[in-house]
Amino acid sequence: MIAVIQRVTEASVTIEGRVSGEIELGVLVLLGIEEADNQEDIDWLSRKIINLRIFNDENGVMNRSLFDISGEMLVVSQFTLHASTKKGNRPSYIKAAKPDIAIPLYGKFVQAASNLLGKPVQTGEFGADMKVRLLNDGPVTIIINTKDKK
Repeated sequence: MIAVIQRVTEASVTIEGRVSGEIELGVLVLLGIEEADNQEDIDWLSRKIINLRIFNDENGVMNRSLFDISGEMLVVSQFTLHASTKKGNRPSYIKAAKPDIAIPLYGKFVQAASNLLGKPVQTGEFGADMKVRLLNDGPVTIIINTKDKK
């Protein structure tokens, strides 16, 4: 799994003119799933994101986690994070999981994050044409690949 985590003061995802998910202070997570991903990746990544100390404390130092600030999370599926650009100019998405694998893993990730956070996680809709709006705070953007955890 690859996650692009953005610290935001607000974010939303709209599908066909309807807001699907919306948050205030928290993180927007763009999530790419590949065929080799499993429950271990879900558990590790959800814990890692929720406990990342990327929010300012009273001294302006990034020392608080999403959990510490009771922040919110918006998760948007994004298969293009697995783009290979090694050959030619048209990206290949061969590593991105097909929907029959990716959709259940996406759902499990959202549920795991919600359980850890103690509140519902907002989402987009897997495979939909989504419009994502955000106000990146900082800006703070972090990329995590579960295959690099060891």
